[in-house]
Amino acid sequence: MDKTYIVEGMTCQHCVASVTEELQEVPGVEDVAVTLETGEVVVTSAEPLTREAVEGAVGEAGYQLA
Repeated sequence: MDKTYIVEGMTCQHCVASVTEELQEVPGVEDVAVTLETGEVVVTSAEPLTREAVEGAVGEAGYQLA
């Protein structure tokens, strides 16, 4: 199951790595694909994820969902 989010504030590859790492720690997440230029993050998971779980992981990386 793929779900697309927009993450605000990412400006470099380190940002991408931080967001990816935090999202990969969310239970059920199988893959994370980040497009730096647009802030688009596609999260692939076995089961639907709550927005709160995704928001929490993105927050841990120092960013926020749009």
